[in-house]
Amino acid sequence: MCQMTLASLGLTHPIIQAPMAGVSTPTMAAAVSEAGGLGSIGVGAVDAAGARAMIDAVRARTNRPFNVNLFVHAPARPKPEVERRWIEALAPLFERHGATPPSALREIYRSFAQDDAMLHMLVEMRPAVVSFHFGLPDAAAIAALKAAGCLLLASATNLDEAVAAKAAGIDAVVAQGIEAGGHRGMFDPDAPDAELGVLSLTRLLVAQAGVPIIAAGGIMDGRGIRAALDLGAAAAQLGTAFIACPESSTDDAYRAALFGPAAYHTALTRAISGRPARCLPNHFTQWGMEAGLPIPDYPIAYDAGKALNQAAKTAGEGGYGAQWAGQGAPLARALPAAYLMKLLVAEMQGTGG
Repeated sequence: MCQMTLASLGLTHPIIQAPMAGVSTPTMAAAVSEAGGLGSIGVGAVDAAGARAMIDAVRARTNRPFNVNLFVHAPARPKPEVERRWIEALAPLFERHGATPPSALREIYRSFAQDDAMLHMLVEMRPAVVSFHFGLPDAAAIAALKAAGCLLLASATNLDEAVAAKAAGIDAVVAQGIEAGGHRGMFDPDAPDAELGVLSLTRLLVAQAGVPIIAAGGIMDGRGIRAALDLGAAAAQLGTAFIACPESSTDDAYRAALFGPAAYHTALTRAISGRPARCLPNHFTQWGMEAGLPIPDYPIAYDAGKALNQAAKTAGEGGYGAQWAGQGAPLARALPAAYLMKLLVAEMQGTGG
């Protein structure tokens, strides 16, 4: 995202609030955009009608640009025996909380790669920015979105992914360091992960990817944003920094964990969803480390994870949720999004913090 692009969007500050499906809300996105940054909503967990409603909800609160984020994962491969064993292994956890595990698992999220209804809705609604996680849509979808006037972003965890994004016509790449909370944006979750940190990844992509770079991963305050800009990034994307904002949809257990000792020991796990993701360690992540079983594909595994979390929450236990957080979690601040934005800008400019 070069300065001309920032200017064309009307952004005052090079700050992007990460999409965080299930955590970010239209209210949060609007507050960030109103404060001069780029707010984001994640629509990978909803259908086209749900995404349209979220876009309408943001537009009811702001006239400024915002980002709509989509999951572009390879469709899950059903593995009946793996899924059966996974359900059986989880059964004692369900029983501990007075619930019965699902009899079968399903693919709960539809990839944008196969969602024509979502594409048609986006082309009609024309959000200023559309971003992709887990991969890239096909050339026809990219062409349609660009023809609709959308600026396109895509996450990359290494140089090859960034180069592929540029070749596909993506306008700017989000360099997702290993520090970042939530799901790794790897195009192939089964390929070796270079596990590059945000500093080295940002510099590498700035120097060699040939596309504007947005730094993401562990950035929690204005000094971190300034450091990313000094590395050559055009903007910084922050997710965990916004989790504790009152506008987020996080529950009480998530917020308590974020401000507890778990924040100092974030862990990467596949157990919750089927793809590598960084979160606050809890009962589920510990169980996943000890299970020693093949894990169903994303998002089939997530079907079981969400059911278990709901069962545990109903029984008063909050330690089985997808409490995504990056390595900067101990620096989280429980502030309204608009006030946090003002503080980030002051810190970035050296007048605060």
